[in-house]
Amino acid sequence: MILVVGSTGHLGREICHQLATHGLLTRTLVRASADAARVEPLARLGASLAIGDLADRTSLAAACHGVDTVICTASAMPFAYQAGVNDIQSVDHDGVRRLIDAAQAAGVRHFVYTSFSGNLEIPSPLRDAKRAVEHHLRESGMSYTILRPSYFMEVWFSPAVGFDAASHHATIYGAGDRRISWISLHDVARFAVECTRRPVAHNTTLELGGPDALTPLEVVSIFETTLRQRFAIGHVLDSALHLRYAGATDPMEKSFAALMLGVVRGDWIPMAGLLRQIPVRLTTVQEYAEAMAEQPVAG
Repeated sequence: MILVVGSTGHLGREICHQLATHGLLTRTLVRASADAARVEPLARLGASLAIGDLADRTSLAAACHGVDTVICTASAMPFAYQAGVNDIQSVDHDGVRRLIDAAQAAGVRHFVYTSFSGNLEIPSPLRDAKRAVEHHLRESGMSYTILRPSYFMEVWFSPAVGFDAASHHATIYGAGDRRISWISLHDVARFAVECTRRPVAHNTTLELGGPDALTPLEVVSIFETTLRQRFAIGHVLDSALHLRYAGATDPMEKSFAALMLGVVRGDWIPMAGLLRQIPVRLTTVQEYAEAMAEQPVAG
């Protein structure tokens, strides 16, 4: 039995889908208040539902009972953040540590945790929470796999961060000339599933990137060619990002500012060695742009 925590998020849902494709028995932790539209597809995949919350130790113990492997993608960022309710401290730090403790007590053998790139070491509440959880997991005594993906295409090529392909507009942070190993969340899901089946992935930290190390400006060029439309480009200067980072008081704002500064610095992750051990076909930025071009235009 595999328990997926964070299953109503984009990455967790994709992991559940891929587990079902492999015929693997899955349980998902969902809150009683979870949106039914997000929960019902999980049930249709054949996953059993464990009602609980990362804040509730009793529900975590019940969810982990009889489980061999836990896959945790739970995070308050980027879209579930609610200050004081569902935030970095309560979810990314306290909640996931609580889950690790429950899994260890229940005799779970393997724990797969989704963190983020080891190159992104600009201090922030999210960075600090992720690294603290990684340490706690390594010290738990369970076999573990820590996945450290680079920037997700699905997030960073979206209007949420100023990349609006439908409107042909892109916001570039800094000069846009540093290479990043953009990765699709579908590929991170594939690694998560493979890590449940391959002993080579146990007790390891895996840095994950896509097949292309491209600058943000090169990404825009690919989208322009694919969509056959010039993009309007706006730049946010390094100095403005540093001011935003220095002045941020909200944990999510501080963490987003740190991630944007990470884009400015770049994040190249060589993948050849890992792919020889865990062969996963990686999605290119070109393929992602082509898929977006095929989507119907709203309205």
